[in-house]
Amino acid sequence: MKLQSATAIACLLMSQVLSPALTFGALPSAEAQQQAETLSNASPTLANPTAGLPPEPTPVPTRLGREFPGNRDYSKPNPPFPKVWEPYISVKVPPPRVTNSPKLGDLIKDGKLYLSLSDAILLALENNYDIAIARYNLDIADTDILRAKSGTPSILGVQSGLVTGTIGGSSSTLSSGGGPGGTSAGASGAAGGTAGLTTASLGTTTEPLDPVITGMVQLERTLQPQSTTFLTGQTTLNSNTDQYNFGYQQGFITGTGLNVTFNNTRQTSNSIVNSFSPTLSSAFKAQLTQHLLQGLGPGVNGRFIAQAKNDRRITDSAFRLQLLYTINQVENIYWALVSSYEDVQSKQRAVDQSTQVASDDRKELQIGTLAPLDVLNADNAVATDKQALITSQTNLQYQQLIMKQAIARNLNDPAVIAAPVIPTDRVSLIETPEEQKSADELVAEAYANRPEIEQSILNLKNAQLTIKGVKNGLLPTVDLYAYYSGNAIGGAVSPFCSPTYLGAEACNVKPVNYSSVFQNLFNSSGPDKAVGVNVNIPLRNREAQAAESRSLIEYRQDQMKLEQQYVQIRIQVINKQYALTNDRAAVQAALATRDYNRQALSAEQKKYHLGASTSANVLQQQRSLAAAENTVISDLATYAIDRASLEQVVANTLEKYGISTADAVGGKMNTEPVIPGLEPAPKTPEAAVPEQQQQLEKTREAPAVPATPMQPPPPQ
Repeated sequence: MKLQSATAIACLLMSQVLSPALTFGALPSAEAQQQAETLSNASPTLANPTAGLPPEPTPVPTRLGREFPGNRDYSKPNPPFPKVWEPYISVKVPPPRVTNSPKLGDLIKDGKLYLSLSDAILLALENNYDIAIARYNLDIADTDILRAKSGTPSILGVQSGLVTGTIGGSSSTLSSGGGPGGTSAGASGAAGGTAGLTTASLGTTTEPLDPVITGMVQLERTLQPQSTTFLTGQTTLNSNTDQYNFGYQQGFITGTGLNVTFNNTRQTSNSIVNSFSPTLSSAFKAQLTQHLLQGLGPGVNGRFIAQAKNDRRITDSAFRLQLLYTINQVENIYWALVSSYEDVQSKQRAVDQSTQVASDDRKELQIGTLAPLDVLNADNAVATDKQALITSQTNLQYQQLIMKQAIARNLNDPAVIAAPVIPTDRVSLIETPEEQKSADELVAEAYANRPEIEQSILNLKNAQLTIKGVKNGLLPTVDLYAYYSGNAIGGAVSPFCSPTYLGAEACNVKPVNYSSVFQNLFNSSGPDKAVGVNVNIPLRNREAQAAESRSLIEYRQDQMKLEQQYVQIRIQVINKQYALTNDRAAVQAALATRDYNRQALSAEQKKYHLGASTSANVLQQQRSLAAAENTVISDLATYAIDRASLEQVVANTLEKYGISTADAVGGKMNTEPVIPGLEPAPKTPEAAVPEQQQQLEKTREAPAVPATPMQPPPPQ
């Protein structure tokens, strides 16, 4: 009767609760449809924030050819069979490789490191520490998937910001770093699978999906003095109690919970009131609980698994962003190295030319056709050019060191540290496809390729999962449960049993062994069965309302951030395209100016040898030519850097260069990148290299002019 009354009350409450719950589920749909129509007029992305994603997850194959031995999949647990102890053994993570890849040593010839841009990028993909550090994030994201599959009510998240430890490159970097909350230092990321959503861990608590076995074995020995013998017939009660209790608990993604207990007791006693000694008692109970409102269904209980998988995709995208960033940085370093290398050659030519002029002036001074002041002017030009050469050579050595730290892991290798880097590629002025496309085409390509867009859309999907969990937390708790319980008792007839006290029938019971006791648990000889409903309705429900409102507001905020990202990317693409157009024009103008100054210098030198000009005019033309060459070098480097930057902004570098993401993840490149828009370096004398540093020191100490004493001109 009591059970029927409770069931009736529960049914009445459920009818009152389910009605608003169904309305709760219907109203947002109509509201969402209306909002989608409004937003679609403003932005298709806001109306369908996941439109830019592929329908199925496409994670990077991170476990093929890894540089780490073992190739472990950290999203999978240790198998419990046949070695049942495996889940309780610590996982071994191999130490990282800190040696250079063999490719680096193969490029050193005659003590010099001849480096193409393709080689530099390949070595960076294999050795660069920024990429190697970001590579670990892929495995860290896998551990979150494993954690989420256990039914944990939260996930730890993974850093997905850019790692920027490599020195050098352009000072301008992507403003958003790793995209989902990431910074340029890689200090944040997809924490909790959301972009700053602090409500990610709120909402309905998920069911624990990993089963738990509990056990308790206790042996108790008791001597208890009795104040009277009326109850036990003994002045001291001597009892030995052994307990063997076991339990099993498991939750299911449907919102179902299973709890099984199996308790056993064996007790001996010298009490005269016990029919059995030892007494064998067993109790069994199996209970199923099903959430009917809050906590119902795999959408709520499996949301952290879905978020962890989305985080894994975010990490894949962040790793691709790291590749784009580091490749662009290596390109910037390479072109800075090329500029320094050509600058040394230009400064060396200037020294040779000014030295020749000074030598010719000295000869004319000796024959009396030139004033001493002109010779001093020429000597001053030589000293100035030599100082500029030394500064340029020092800068070249520094740029070579910057390049080595970007493409090597071990700079303590004597062969690597001592080898000067000789760049073998130069930028070609042939128009790239990006320069021939319209701005709208490039913007559309950037929208499709940019990892930040993919990460932001995945974050919106995670936010939707969070909203689902928080909205479910608004509902009352209505749990349907049912259980079966059985109790049984048996044992041997107690030798202390008193027929006088208990009666002859109590002491003449038949002994019952444990096998019979166990059977009696399930044959309804001592059953306890029940079905019921638990209802928990929080009045006013303000905490859940606040969490739900905040999650929706933050979701709208992230939608606006995504739209802002689209605008920023459009501006970035157009800006880089304009810069590249201006760079090309600047290079062409600088080349024309250099050609003019070269011809002007040649003409001035001819006039000087014919006596129609002065050495001062020749030096002036040399200065103009040197300035023009510096402008060409600078403009070519700017053009090359901006061209690579445009490719990074459009995010087509990997596809354009033929770089396999799977190889980059593995840390070993099977194919060399093919970089268009390059041409071989001209065959000119190599610039001064670090081995010539001693000669440079001698140059610093040497006088600027020959040690021949100046003679006054002969009298006229």
